[in-house]
Amino acid sequence: MERTSDAKERLIESTRQLIWDRGYLGTSPTAVLRRSGIGQGSMYHHFRGKPDLVLAAERRSAELMQAQLRAIFSGDGSGLQRIVAYLLLERDALRGCSVGRLAGDPEIVADDELRQPVQETFAFLVRCLTEAIADAQAAGEVDARLRPEPTAAALAAIVQGGYALARAEQSAEPFHCAIHGALDLLGVTPDDEA
Repeated sequence: MERTSDAKERLIESTRQLIWDRGYLGTSPTAVLRRSGIGQGSMYHHFRGKPDLVLAAERRSAELMQAQLRAIFSGDGSGLQRIVAYLLLERDALRGCSVGRLAGDPEIVADDELRQPVQETFAFLVRCLTEAIADAQAAGEVDARLRPEPTAAALAAIVQGGYALARAEQSAEPFHCAIHGALDLLGVTPDDEA
């Protein structure tokens, strides 16, 4: 039983990494089998086909990102401290977000079932940020005139857009510049970031 579970996990993780780097079309069953070291029969034992396997991989990326967000936004600290922790989270700017990259994939966004984990994860992110912004306002940490939900959406867009800028330049610098711009918009000074 454990070998079966291990094979399934390796298939999911291999697919997750491949769609993150190559997208839906660039993730062939052959590439998944090669990367996972699992045989074709095992793949079709666990999954009906490529869309089923990709959906499992997407769900895994969504679960991982949501767990990371829960840890940040349910942790200690004020609303502003939680927002800053999210913005300053160590990331591979050139690789981008494992969920955000899916949102730019035409095959994924055209399919309601494949788009769902992406949509749910970004909705969760915006909710977390919205609550933290409201907490920060209640504590007088950020401008009371900010509208929490639109500001949360803007912060999420800055992070995702920062990844796109970094990939376009093949440099992490545009990503870091975008993040520091977001902090500036919130009125966070370099001393506040520490």
